[in-house]
Amino acid sequence: MAQGDTSISICNQSLLLLGDESISSFDDGTPGSQACSIMYDMVKNSTLGLYSWSFTVAKIELARSTTSPVNEWTYEYILPSDMLTGVPRAVRTSATAGAPLVQSFEINQSSGGLAVLMTNETSIFIDYQKSVAEAQMPPYFITLIVYQLAWHLAEVITDQTTKSQYWRSIALGSPSENFRGGWLRQAMSMDSSGTPPGVISDYLLTDVR
Repeated sequence: MAQGDTSISICNQSLLLLGDESISSFDDGTPGSQACSIMYDMVKNSTLGLYSWSFTVAKIELARSTTSPVNEWTYEYILPSDMLTGVPRAVRTSATAGAPLVQSFEINQSSGGLAVLMTNETSIFIDYQKSVAEAQMPPYFITLIVYQLAWHLAEVITDQTTKSQYWRSIALGSPSENFRGGWLRQAMSMDSSGTPPGVISDYLLTDVR
């Protein structure tokens, strides 16, 4: 994992690619810091949601709410507050390996405003994607965020739409690839293999340095 990375260091890598000065915080008062403070969390969360990254998957037994649903379901279970996409990847009644998937449930809001899973099952275990800190992200994903952020910052920092289009293609590929190419495709391949290579020949940040 990339234990030395922070939101600021990631922003600085993107600003470097755009030829802008580095920042020390989101409150520097520079155009770069202001743009990063607005864009960073959105870009990070949207990039986490592009794919079921292995480092974001968690398993948990849900706590049953003391409140009963006011509809056809018998029970409601409180969903984790760090759930990334709002929808579990899998819902089961047991933590036992191979336990069957639950087919009858509904994601909704409780009367108290909490996100809940409603069902008739007496116990619920879920697999879900959670938001993770930068220190828990592998290098190939940090690279993807850097390229994604460069895309979203490019027009603001350089006033050139061509720069924005260029970094979008580096991050996600072309429309003909349904924006599932570029570094995203390589990152997904490395994530699925579980053994990312130690040297990446076309890592653009290395070329810049």
